[in-house]
Amino acid sequence: MPVDERWSRLGPLAERLNLDGVEFREYQFNIIESILKHGNTLVVLPTGLGKTLIGVAIVADAVSRGQRALLLAPTRPLCEQHYSSVTRLLRLQESEIALLLGSVGKKQRREAEQNAKLIIATPQTIANDLKSGNFSLAGFGAAVFDECHRAVGKYAYTYIANEISVRNSIVVGLTASPGSKKERINALVSTLNIEHIEARISSDPDVEKYVMPSYMHVIRVQQSETVKQIAALLRPIGEESLASLGRMGLLHAKGFERIPKGMLLRLGDEIKRIEAQGFRFGAFFSYIKLLNVSHAYDLLVTEGLYPFVTYMDSLEAREKKSRAVANLLANPNVKQAVEMAKAAVAKGEENAKVEQAVGILEQHKGMSAIVFAQYRSTVKMLVDKLGGAGISAMPFVGKKEGVTQEKQKEIIERFRKRGFSVLVASSIGEEGLDIPSVDLVLFYEPIPNEIRNIQRKGRTARFREGDVYVLVAADTKDEVYLHVAAARERKMLYLIHGINTTLAGRAKGQARLFRNAIP
Repeated sequence: MPVDERWSRLGPLAERLNLDGVEFREYQFNIIESILKHGNTLVVLPTGLGKTLIGVAIVADAVSRGQRALLLAPTRPLCEQHYSSVTRLLRLQESEIALLLGSVGKKQRREAEQNAKLIIATPQTIANDLKSGNFSLAGFGAAVFDECHRAVGKYAYTYIANEISVRNSIVVGLTASPGSKKERINALVSTLNIEHIEARISSDPDVEKYVMPSYMHVIRVQQSETVKQIAALLRPIGEESLASLGRMGLLHAKGFERIPKGMLLRLGDEIKRIEAQGFRFGAFFSYIKLLNVSHAYDLLVTEGLYPFVTYMDSLEAREKKSRAVANLLANPNVKQAVEMAKAAVAKGEENAKVEQAVGILEQHKGMSAIVFAQYRSTVKMLVDKLGGAGISAMPFVGKKEGVTQEKQKEIIERFRKRGFSVLVASSIGEEGLDIPSVDLVLFYEPIPNEIRNIQRKGRTARFREGDVYVLVAADTKDEVYLHVAAARERKMLYLIHGINTTLAGRAKGQARLFRNAIP
């Protein structure tokens, strides 16, 4: 397939790109042109729509001007993925491109940092070398920050952005979602010194013809009688702890089942700051009980009987139990609840969501799918249940569960080669890894985080039609999280538009001041 002549309109940088067989996509071309016109740009583009090519084009522009470039990504697998893409897309000698990870020795890094025209690295590697004085950003004409929504707080992106801000370099931030809080987006814009935002969704005029349709299915699931009975045993304990905190003036809510997890975590921080020791101790007792029973309850009604049992067993197995945990485990209702759950699991009974998940994947047997679940106990349960139904599935979890990056890469490669059809993943499967596009994505539960929500959905419908299924446990936090996620996505787009309008106004004002200053 010859190079589409429309790419040549990018000028000298196009000569640095190897675009043989690369489809011309209008939105990519428009965004690249916009970056060259406006300077530092935040690019917000759904997962799977080719943010990498945009970043590589800006690198090519810097190199064509005789300057060097930096391409940063938050994880080693993602850096390796970029290295593979860059060596294919950029007309540079292999020796002119350096892949720098924490495993690369200091001497080798220093040599590459001095000579390479393009450095691909994790931010921690570059930040450490900048702080030690072993590396300088002098001569760098472009810096591309992938998954740039991380560039807040103390993350290494922040330090590097501050260092490069004194250089006359183009900064490009790439993300599928910068978040839905104005403060967070503004912090991101400030950190990266963003002057313009290029945001697209799949229905935009220059995007829609390149996007395969994705069909959203929300499946509401009713609880089994066993789950309802166990939930009824736990509910009074949660309400009692909530009432106790209410009497102390610390927490007022209509029911413990709907208390957001963030609110509970903030309450813990507030209690730590209480100076009266006796009052603080009593508050912590009720708080810890509420925190644990709330988590156990959520696992039961939204995840399953096995995750609930696994969690309760983990509490029992603690060598040192707080007074509150010991009190909870000794409660007759809790003991009965655990006994009922274990008996049900032994008989093969589970949350009705499991039956739905298995049924959906049986209907799509032979197709590739990713199932996302919050907890490793749920991941294990689902892999076992799918295997029992004759569906080939593998778990995909993170380093906290003892899985090395080498093992993760091995699993992904097997998945890509269709060694099995269903990848059951924790949050590790959402970003930072080169997971192939699939026919179907299944959310075992909704999540209220818009960044993670967008990344999950972006795993399907990249090159062909895809389906997204979301399982919602009726009358639980799942219902709330489903609406929260959708609302936050809408809010994100609204905020991006508003902030971009402000940036444009600021740029016009600065241009006006500059013209007036000319004698």
